[in-house]
Amino acid sequence: MASNSRSSSSSWTLKQNKMFERALAVYDKDTPDRWHNVANAVGGKSADEVKRHYDILVEDLFNIETGRVPLPNYKTLDSNSRGINDFDTRYIASQTL
Repeated sequence: MASNSRSSSSSWTLKQNKMFERALAVYDKDTPDRWHNVANAVGGKSADEVKRHYDILVEDLFNIETGRVPLPNYKTLDSNSRGINDFDTRYIASQTL
């Protein structure tokens, strides 16, 4: 996620981040009072805080997609010769159903 230097004045819990993600799926860019609705869904955050959190998310995604931020080199405990682990195989299989 975002670095501490860019984060809002208060921290975000895992639960708040999950609620934030769900609220973004419900309240799209055309929703009137979007940030107030998202803030209400998250709880404990203002409309300004959720808007700032969204802006940071968009910036992070842009930096990843443009290659400015390298993807981590995850190591798996049980990987095959192609570097694909059981989780990857299950995920790929679920996407082809």
